[in-house]
Amino acid sequence: MGKPKSRKRASRAGEISLRSPGLSYRPAPKAAVLLLHCERLPLPELAEKFGTPLYIYSGNAIRHRYREFDRAFHGLPHTVCYSVKANSNLGILRLLSVMGCGFDVVSGGELERVLQVDRKAARKVVFSGVGKTAAEMDAALKAGILLFNIESESELELLAERAERRRITARIALRVNPDVPAETHPYISTGLHRHKFGVPIHDASRLYARAADSLFLEVVGVSVHIGSQITNLAPFTSAMERVADLVRGLREDGHTIRYVDAGGGLGIAYTQIGLPEFADFVGHYAAAISTPLQGLKLHLLLEPGRSIIGPAGALLTRVLYHKNNNSKKFLVVDAAMNDLVRPALYDAYHEIVSVVRDAAAGEHQVFDVVGPVCETGDFFAREREMPPVKDGDLLAILDVGAYGMVLASNYNTRPRPAEVLVDGKKARLIRRREKLSDLFRLEKAKA
Repeated sequence: MGKPKSRKRASRAGEISLRSPGLSYRPAPKAAVLLLHCERLPLPELAEKFGTPLYIYSGNAIRHRYREFDRAFHGLPHTVCYSVKANSNLGILRLLSVMGCGFDVVSGGELERVLQVDRKAARKVVFSGVGKTAAEMDAALKAGILLFNIESESELELLAERAERRRITARIALRVNPDVPAETHPYISTGLHRHKFGVPIHDASRLYARAADSLFLEVVGVSVHIGSQITNLAPFTSAMERVADLVRGLREDGHTIRYVDAGGGLGIAYTQIGLPEFADFVGHYAAAISTPLQGLKLHLLLEPGRSIIGPAGALLTRVLYHKNNNSKKFLVVDAAMNDLVRPALYDAYHEIVSVVRDAAAGEHQVFDVVGPVCETGDFFAREREMPPVKDGDLLAILDVGAYGMVLASNYNTRPRPAEVLVDGKKARLIRRREKLSDLFRLEKAKA
């Protein structure tokens, strides 16, 4: 399998491209400053039109990364099933569906989102997750999804019962736990025995035999997923070597294994220094996944999420106040942990840049960038060196396309932000900003 070559974008005169695709600084008209753009649109215009906080996504960046990911596996039969939990906005799902992408869902709600975009897309849906309910199974059976990834013996029994009741055969794979450690945050590591996901790989043969006894379950695959935001590729190879051995053993037992679901988990660079160009990195990832499977004549299912959508998104926020507590300096912005919880939840790093770059602005200073929510954990950066900014200036928090808006909440009764998809010189509102009335709609003040 040949690796895709890196493709670098040519910069226009005076343009400075950021590491995050789709974002670049361009000269401002009639001013000696640079303005941050998403594709061809200056971010101050988007803030003026849609308000802040505001999630913005580059449509071209999403398409480019999907194509690079798909191209990396061109030597194998495969289906890219985008992980809906990374960013489930209908506009994003439609963009990917039009390109022929499949989907990985982990709830009945996510399945309904895919069906809202294109009911035919169900044919490329894999349903994962440890706690599928009977109602969710019924909905997936009715929709005619490609594959159920089964994560326990109890779930296997329930799916057999629901499939028999509806007289529909359910195609299944068991998600096996290979006990492979992944170098990532413990909250998003899933491949060890102490984690809730999957079944022990040594117990798989017994469960496959049990599944084969059901008239309404069709054993077709093996599934594995070891975690998220993984940048060391060796654990992927280790997991797939164990899966390959399992496939050989299952075939010897008489099972027809046609699919291997390799899961997702490929990480991205949240800092300026880190990973190779995406095309090169995903090429190495494809080799790490596919090499152990050579000769097995399998159809590979892949579940990228963050690696497709993460770098394509930014959160636009406005500085409300400067604040000094003795020698400690704070920038208080209008976005908060309810809008982007990753720094508070994972102590995650996100680069933060000024929307206006002025070479004559002065020396950088060190700030904590914090939000208005009444929690000390409401921060986006601590002890971060920042260029001089004034109250009212705009900042962009980068690499928030994945696990940004999907994890947003209404804590402190704060309406969630709007979302905008940018294509060239066009910006399309794909989720309007919530109003306070939206938050109260389902509540009752009187008995």
